[in-house]
Amino acid sequence: MEPNTLLDAVLDEAGISHAALAAHVNEAGRARGMELRYEHTAVARWLKGQRPRGQVPDLICEVLGERLHRALTLDAIGLGTPGSARGAGTPLSGFVERATALWRSDEQQRPHIVRAPAVTGTPAVIPVWEWENPPEDADVSREGMTRVSMRDITMLRSARAHYEQMYRKAGGVATRARVVGFLISEAAPLLRGSYPDATGRQLHRATGGLVAVAGICAYDSDAHGLAQRYFHQALRLAKASGDRGLGAYVIALLVNQSLHMREHRQAVAFAESALRAAGPRITPALAADLYAMQAKAYARLGDGAGALSCIRRAENAAERIRPGQEPDETGYVQPGLVNVQVAEALLNLGDLDAAREHATAAVDTPAHDRGRVHRLAMLTHIELRQGDADRAGATAVEMAQRARGMESQRLRDRLRAVREHLVESGCAATSEAAELIDGALRVPL
Repeated sequence: MEPNTLLDAVLDEAGISHAALAAHVNEAGRARGMELRYEHTAVARWLKGQRPRGQVPDLICEVLGERLHRALTLDAIGLGTPGSARGAGTPLSGFVERATALWRSDEQQRPHIVRAPAVTGTPAVIPVWEWENPPEDADVSREGMTRVSMRDITMLRSARAHYEQMYRKAGGVATRARVVGFLISEAAPLLRGSYPDATGRQLHRATGGLVAVAGICAYDSDAHGLAQRYFHQALRLAKASGDRGLGAYVIALLVNQSLHMREHRQAVAFAESALRAAGPRITPALAADLYAMQAKAYARLGDGAGALSCIRRAENAAERIRPGQEPDETGYVQPGLVNVQVAEALLNLGDLDAAREHATAAVDTPAHDRGRVHRLAMLTHIELRQGDADRAGATAVEMAQRARGMESQRLRDRLRAVREHLVESGCAATSEAAELIDGALRVPL
């Protein structure tokens, strides 16, 4: 049996205890002429995945629906027909309930959610395929208790920008709980609200941007299965919005995660899907990032020709970036980002001189602290590979100083990797940097 996270989330939202639910179900049963004697232990079994018999699932829907002032289906509480489809092709109302259940499980740090591994193979590909292919959502309007206005959508957009900046400064570990709490308290009631099709599409787009940030924070916290589920949710919301550009941005996040998981062929395929599906609506910044990540994947696969072709395309796209003409989500593609991506691809191809030239250009370009740490780490690796220990030590010192105070598992992994290379060099010039990195790593997350 799998835990019933949907029922768990609805109970939490309704603010009802296990004992109270059992008592209300017994009372509702008596109104139908049934003699029920459920206690809190029965509810605990339902939450563990046991399905109650007969009319009891309908009674649970009735009790919780009255409490929440909205109709609930069996699927909404995780008690639908066993084996029924639950994919991205199901109605949006069902998707919203499953999405909010995940958010609540994350907020409550449920181990089976937070520690779940990322899926690979067909389960990883299906959400991307469903985003790219028909059918589209013909109408996303909804009738609910709360009327959604453009002011609400503006609030969601502002929140996305706020949490993205928080992530860049403090890291995903510190930011994730805040953005997830916001999704539960502010975004979920709006998704369940009342809105016409046009407003609904903007609402789903704004929520998709926020969910993507939650996924980035989960990825940065080393919770890869959870991050992947957030990215898949964001992709479904992007499809409902009708904005192909937003979907291509979410695919870029999946490409980045695929690279980290060493799923290099998947990274190439996903990037190609985003470029193909978005077509002329893809922005230069996003195209540059997708091509640069493809170059890294091809380099890891040993395909030098493929990598160099993508590098040229990334550089051409980067030259067409115009500040102020990009959506908020692609703001991460700052000057120098393509340089450091290309540097990594060239490093894997063994072209150290060209790699150092690109890495130096990336470091010499202004960036937020988080991006600068990654750029300095890449330059340190290249300088060590070239035998320039003195320069590498100085670069690593700056990297360690800038990393202080950031709660990020990804940055900690990067620091550890740099430290290992510094120690392997065996040079006195690198000892100070190694000690600074040790100090940064001693700070608990």
